[in-house]
Amino acid sequence: MNQRNTRRILASAVAALGAAGAVAIVVNHPPNRFSSVALSLDIPRGDPGSPGAGVFDDQSPSVARLDPALLDALRRAAVDAGAEGVEFVVTSGWRSADHQTRLLREAVGRYGSEAEAARWVATAETSAHVSGHAVDIGHSAATTWLSAHGAAYGLCQIYDNESWHYELRPDAVVNGCPARYADPTEDPRMRR
Repeated sequence: MNQRNTRRILASAVAALGAAGAVAIVVNHPPNRFSSVALSLDIPRGDPGSPGAGVFDDQSPSVARLDPALLDALRRAAVDAGAEGVEFVVTSGWRSADHQTRLLREAVGRYGSEAEAARWVATAETSAHVSGHAVDIGHSAATTWLSAHGAAYGLCQIYDNESWHYELRPDAVVNGCPARYADPTEDPRMRR
């Protein structure tokens, strides 16, 4: 996103917020750095089935209820990715246990069995989303960027079949990300 588009989006957001009686927002950018802070007023804030929320959207429970260390790493990565014109969208972050149970039930219906559904959706008891320790990132440019640079922030793709699913692995900053599991059924944490 270029500087002109960023100013247009921020101006539109401030105008909309002003019309809603909100207070003005001031965003300070470090010199020569582009922050990917995006106020996307047309995107629901992390609601089930929504296109996502911005990584700086503290009004979205899916963002605000992430583990603080994961959220910090994600935000630092988003700022640096933004400097390269790549925007992160949290398509799914923290989830309630009820929402996770509903997702699993829907996956069983879609895939025809609990065993096949387990390749894509964890139980509420084992889901890293329910504990706030996992985040799903969209779009493909963002996942491509994270695949190349995420380890520097401790952000690692965990499953081969979910290029969008990232978790914090602090040791990755020094040692690189650990080997990925083919899918969640290979992850020992899913066998609680």
